[in-house]
Amino acid sequence: MDDPVFRDRGPRHSRGTTALRVVRNLAAAAVIAGGAFLTAGLVYGDPRFTGLFEVNRGAHNAGRDLPVAPRSGQESGQPAVPAGGDRTDTPPPGLEEQDQPLGTPRKPEAASASYKFLATNDDGAPVGYSPCRPLHYVINAALAPQGAERLVEDSIRTISEATGITFINDGPTFESPSPTRAPYQKDLYGDRWAPLLIAWTTPEQAPQLKGPVIGTGGSTHFSFGDGPKSFVTGSLELDAPQIAEDLDRSEGAAYATAVILHELGHVMGLEHVDDPAQLMYPEIGAPDGLADGDLNGLYELGHAQCRKDL
Repeated sequence: MDDPVFRDRGPRHSRGTTALRVVRNLAAAAVIAGGAFLTAGLVYGDPRFTGLFEVNRGAHNAGRDLPVAPRSGQESGQPAVPAGGDRTDTPPPGLEEQDQPLGTPRKPEAASASYKFLATNDDGAPVGYSPCRPLHYVINAALAPQGAERLVEDSIRTISEATGITFINDGPTFESPSPTRAPYQKDLYGDRWAPLLIAWTTPEQAPQLKGPVIGTGGSTHFSFGDGPKSFVTGSLELDAPQIAEDLDRSEGAAYATAVILHELGHVMGLEHVDDPAQLMYPEIGAPDGLADGDLNGLYELGHAQCRKDL
């Protein structure tokens, strides 16, 4: 088996001119910049396929694009299976991996091609999480605003139904978001891939949220040599103070849920689309939830390859 090559953090934002407006009742507007995607290299340390929510308060700022500076990456590499025979930088392969998918994605009621994937393998199949093992997640809710208790859980349930992926809540964590989060943290989470980290945070803790950005989300894909890529973990950061302010607005919970679902869509592997009817379109006029294109894309991601080798 070929040795993996890792790339730590490519550009977080590769389409600075893409923007989204979320127009709320009280003349508040949000602008979302396009998702970032590394097109080369085998990645480690979270390349962050992200949707960056840029919020401008007041109608006079609606639609203004704000630049997001790219983050430089560093090359690093370690053999997946060293000469001694034991992995040192990846967990033992196949933990909890079953022979068949654990769940069945709900087939969308209507067909739609209004979706895009952040990454595909050489055979055209989208890069996703293995449906044959559960996707564990932890929540740092120390700063979660009042009224947000069920928003994440409800959104995860929606994504689970759409993809068939089984999510397991491993409970609270004190882990803080990091732009160089390691996908394997044995001391903190044991001999497995680190769980998906969902953090209610602030721009002081997560500098990528500085300015108008309200949330980021993405996943790390891993591969051996030229083999197929699969996501192994990810993270989602939510700006607690900004979302707390939104929750005081009319339909605030619905808009906050739309933010979380949009970011979870990126975590699972969806890219922005040009169809304004979709939640993954970079403009939300009403918080109507996942549309037909979103659901069809998530359905396809639920049929990703099982990976006993990871």
